[in-house]
Amino acid sequence: MILVAYALVCLIFGTTFLAIKIGVDAGAPPFFSAGLRFFLAGTILFLWMVWKRKASFSLLLRKEMLFTGATLTFGTFTALYWAEQYVSSGLAAVLSATGPMMILILQTTFLRQKAPVHSLYGCIIGFIGVLLLVLPNLSMDVSTLWLIGCVAILIGEFAYATGALYSKKVINSMSEVSPIAMNAAQMMYGGAMMFILSLFTEDVHPAFLLSFQTAGSLLYLIVIGSMVGHTLFYWLVAKTNPVFPSTWLYISPPIAVGVGVLFYHETVSWITLLGVITIITGTVLVNAGALRQLILKRRFRES
Repeated sequence: MILVAYALVCLIFGTTFLAIKIGVDAGAPPFFSAGLRFFLAGTILFLWMVWKRKASFSLLLRKEMLFTGATLTFGTFTALYWAEQYVSSGLAAVLSATGPMMILILQTTFLRQKAPVHSLYGCIIGFIGVLLLVLPNLSMDVSTLWLIGCVAILIGEFAYATGALYSKKVINSMSEVSPIAMNAAQMMYGGAMMFILSLFTEDVHPAFLLSFQTAGSLLYLIVIGSMVGHTLFYWLVAKTNPVFPSTWLYISPPIAVGVGVLFYHETVSWITLLGVITIITGTVLVNAGALRQLILKRRFRES
């Protein structure tokens, strides 16, 4: 069941980038549709946890949920949804894989934690991978918005890294609360913030939901992407550890690039593929220590 759940997480998270792209290309307001996705998914999950008596409404009054919602959901996905108006879903997935590198940078810069040499090499290799993806396109006739979109995703991943480090501290300090309930609460806060942003920046017409592409994209992202995907992810965290489920970040970029090429006719060059491989290599090196510990623990249990 663990392997099946892991395979589903990789497949689900790898395909959400294309689902976002289909929705925004079909005319879905990026901030409003993102807010609708996370607020509805978070609300349904939270009410389910309350019904199962694994959460209480008092959790919504905790300031920790507000901050994690502002970083993990609002900061990360407002940038991603807006950027996918101008960049391909595959490129968005690859740039999103820089999240672990952002975490390492924050740990070494602000938390003063000493990083292993292989992790520093991983950051350098990952940065080279980003350059391989971005620089060749600058010689082509690409819009300024394309470049801004790439930068926006990287900024969003910085917000993700901030939220990930903070949420780890929150989970440890609130060990009596279900991680699924905390994730649902932060999604509700993040979705509400997206609604506020949309109110001031977008002209939303409910008619966009009548389109098969936008409605289908939204339904897939709410049910499969947020509810099923995130629930499976946190189930894996509970059954294994935080490292193993997070390795979906290494698998999702090739899946996202592949489904984008197969089903949405996105173009890919050999330089793009080289960039994908380079970023994944860098990300694996950044997390090599944690992965090694996971493998050693498994061997110890088997023996």
